[in-house]
Amino acid sequence: MKNIFKIISILLLIPLVFSSCRDEQYDDNWTSADPSFTLYNTTLTSNVLYPTMENNPFRLTWDNSLGGTTYNVVFSTTSDFATKIAFGTSNTNSYSTTIGALNTALLQAGYSPYGLKKVYFRVEAGTNVSNPVSFDVTPYPVTVPVITNPTAGMSFVLDKDYPDDAALTMLWSDYNTYGVNVTYTVEVAKTGSTEFATLGTVQNLRVLEITNKTFNDAVLKLGLTANVSASVDMRVTATTKSVGGTINKVSQVVKVDVTPFVAFKNLFLVGDATAAGWNPDNNNQALFRDPSNTNKFYFTGKFGTSMFKLLEVLGNWQPQWGIKGGAVANSDGGDPDPFTVSSGGYYSFEVDILAKTYSITPYTGAMTTYTSIDLAGDLNGWSGSTVLTQSSFDPHQWYVKNVVVSTNGGAKFRANGTWDVNWGAASEFSGQGTQGGANIPLNAGTYDVYFNDIDGRYVFVKK
Repeated sequence: MKNIFKIISILLLIPLVFSSCRDEQYDDNWTSADPSFTLYNTTLTSNVLYPTMENNPFRLTWDNSLGGTTYNVVFSTTSDFATKIAFGTSNTNSYSTTIGALNTALLQAGYSPYGLKKVYFRVEAGTNVSNPVSFDVTPYPVTVPVITNPTAGMSFVLDKDYPDDAALTMLWSDYNTYGVNVTYTVEVAKTGSTEFATLGTVQNLRVLEITNKTFNDAVLKLGLTANVSASVDMRVTATTKSVGGTINKVSQVVKVDVTPFVAFKNLFLVGDATAAGWNPDNNNQALFRDPSNTNKFYFTGKFGTSMFKLLEVLGNWQPQWGIKGGAVANSDGGDPDPFTVSSGGYYSFEVDILAKTYSITPYTGAMTTYTSIDLAGDLNGWSGSTVLTQSSFDPHQWYVKNVVVSTNGGAKFRANGTWDVNWGAASEFSGQGTQGGANIPLNAGTYDVYFNDIDGRYVFVKK
């Protein structure tokens, strides 16, 4: 009988032992604990957060059934709180912060900008745990891209022989994902300047290949001198758009050195068929470069009888251009033969130094002789005080030397000191102006300026 009572006692104790084990596990694992006090539900005025809400309050409140103690506010991406993130502490029955702080905490926890996702909050006090509350939320971006290549101090010598090859592969870091498309714009400026030129844009990528030509065109536009190393600042801007508006996040600049090359050639007439004769430095007439095809040049005007060649640099015979074997050629391997004109008169001359082609045809179109031509624009307050000199050889060719353009702006050519006849075009350095056309873009610098009133062509030769 005694043995029977012992067996019964043991059987009764076994559930108590297992129950005790479960209680110990329960205390150590809060992910499945029953709430000890109540966290009141909270809502946001908008589940989509915006920068304009940054200083708006965000408040959590719970009952005070535990009395004075320290409360820890935590949140998680999952309802079981398998991974908890500390959010704040309080010695009262509430915790207040801002929408901006909430937004930053969510991003640091791995939430994606513009990505809708649920967040779970609860409050812990020692071994006591509140009930969870949850809501959907869409954070906005707050950090800026970080450029990882190039690094500060790197130097780049741009290669004119390989204009389409990559001079630089720009790399940067940012949020892993966005809930909307993000456009990255890569820009460059003279070091210390706020005037940036765009090198390119990409969408949802964090890499941009910048060619020698793209880099070169941009820095020359900013006023860098060819074949001279100069310091520039590079940056990346992340642009996102949503119903809340547009957000631009601009990286810190990275300073590098760059040496640009001469992006295009200038050509000048020399020879006994031209105003300068065979003097390479006698106020030689410039040809007018095509704004789209920089290897193509035009000149419509007066030629004398006989011959002429083309020079790249005033005062220097080399390099020069002419004809070899009936095709356009330069002086590599020996001076070329001259172009010829059988009789004096007005001609249209076109030459393509890449295609090695040219044409000379008599010009029979209309021509108007003007009393004066001036350049009016931002460089002189649109006063027209920059007056061009008329060629004594050909009254339709005009020039002015050493024109200083202090700041970027625009300009037009005017006839006879009024706006009745004016020429403009949205093409910098060279182009073909039309009556009442767009302002000619001018970048800061010093220029020799040439204008042809027959066809409205112009060229600004940067000094």
